[in-house]
Amino acid sequence: MLLKKTAVLLSAAIMLSMTGCSGGSSSTSTDTQAQTEAAVTTAAPQETTTTAAEPEKPKELTLTPDSFDVKLIGRTLTENGTLWLAHSASGIEFTCTAKKLTINIKGDGAASGDENNQARFAVYVDGERTIDEMVDFDKKSFEIFSSESDVEKDVKIIKLSEPPMSSFGIESLVIESDSDSPIEPVPEKELMIEFIGDSITCGYGVDDEDLSHHFSTKTEDATKAYAYKTAQLLDADYSLVSYSGHGIISGYTSKATEKNESELVPPIYEQFSKTPTSDGFFNDDTPWDFSRYEPDYVVINLGTNDGSYTGNDKDKAAEYEEGYLKFIKTVKSHYPDAYVICILGTMGANQLVSSIENAAAAYTEETGDTAISVLSLPQQDRKKNGLAADWHPTEATHTETAELLAEYIRTLMNGEEPANAAA
Repeated sequence: MLLKKTAVLLSAAIMLSMTGCSGGSSSTSTDTQAQTEAAVTTAAPQETTTTAAEPEKPKELTLTPDSFDVKLIGRTLTENGTLWLAHSASGIEFTCTAKKLTINIKGDGAASGDENNQARFAVYVDGERTIDEMVDFDKKSFEIFSSESDVEKDVKIIKLSEPPMSSFGIESLVIESDSDSPIEPVPEKELMIEFIGDSITCGYGVDDEDLSHHFSTKTEDATKAYAYKTAQLLDADYSLVSYSGHGIISGYTSKATEKNESELVPPIYEQFSKTPTSDGFFNDDTPWDFSRYEPDYVVINLGTNDGSYTGNDKDKAAEYEEGYLKFIKTVKSHYPDAYVICILGTMGANQLVSSIENAAAAYTEETGDTAISVLSLPQQDRKKNGLAADWHPTEATHTETAELLAEYIRTLMNGEEPANAAA
C-alpha cells in the first residue's frame, strides 16, 4: 500500500514537470530558450571575408638644386633655392629611374615682358626633344614622362636662348619611383671645350631663314649652331659664353665712328653672366668659379662685331689686336693648360684675322706658350645654304663650320700641325 501511494506521487511530479516545460510563462523557460539560441549562434561557423591588399603607392621624392645629383652643363648658378640657367646651351643631364618625373620651372623678369626676349628651353628624353617652350610664366610644372612601372630614362634640360635677354630657373624635380637611387648624373666626357663668342655662337635666328627678319629668342637655338654641333661631333662636354652683338673692343655699331663699349665680352667674362632681367631673382655678376671645369680647348670667336667699328682702319685694327692679346692672357690665366683656338670669318670681318694672328704670335713670344693657333673660317655661302635672320648663318652653314672645326681639333689632338695655324 505504501509502495502504491509513492508511485502515484512520483507520477504526479513528472506530469507537473512536463506541464511546466511545455508552455509555462516562467522566466526559467525564457532564459533556457535564450541560452539555447545563444549556444546555437555561438556554435555556428563564422564566415571570413578576404580583402585584396591595395598596391603600395610609389615613393614621391622632391629634389631641389641643393639636393639633386645631376650633371651640370656649362655655367650655372644656384641661388635662392633655384638653379639658374642663363647661358646658351647650359643645362643639366641625368639618368632617372621612375614611374613619373615632373620638373618645376621658374621665370625671371622677362617672363612678363617682351615675348621676343623671353627665355626658350628644351627637354630631351633619351635624345629626343619632347618639350620646346618659351618661359612666359612665373612658375610652371612640366611632366617629363610617366609609366605604370619604373623605367630608366636619360633626361636633359637645355636653355636654347642667350643670356642678355632672359634666364630661367629649375626649382625642383619631383620623382615617383620605387628605386632607392632614382636619379644619377650621366658620366663626364673625356673631352671638354669652352666656346666664347657672339651671336653666331648663340645660334641667332637659326630657326628663321629670312634675312629681313630681326632678333627674337623664339628663333634662337644654340643646339643648331656650330659650337654645340662641334661638341657633338667630338663627343665632348662644352660650355658656351656668348652674347649677340658683343666684341673685344666694340660691340656692333651702325656707325663706324661710334665705338660701342656697352657690349664687350672681356669685362663680363669673369662673372657668371650678364642678364639684366635677373634683378631680384639672382645676382648675375657673381664671380664665376673657374674651378668648376677645366677645358682642354677654348675656342674664341670674337671680332665680327668689332669689324663694324674697325672697318679697314689700321689704327682701330691695332687697338683690336691689343685688346685681343689682353683677352688671351685673361683666358689663359684661368686655364693655363688649355689650347686656345682663335676663329673668325663666317659673317665677314676677315680683315681682322691678321690682327688675331699677330695677337696669338705676340702671346707665344711673351710667354713661350705655343698652345694657341688661328683658324680663318670661310664666309657663309648664301647661294648654297641661304641666310637666316639679320644675315646670320643657317643651320646648314653651322653644320659645315662644325665639321671644319671638329676636324681641326682632331688634328691638334693627334699632335699634328694644323694647316692654317698662326706662325
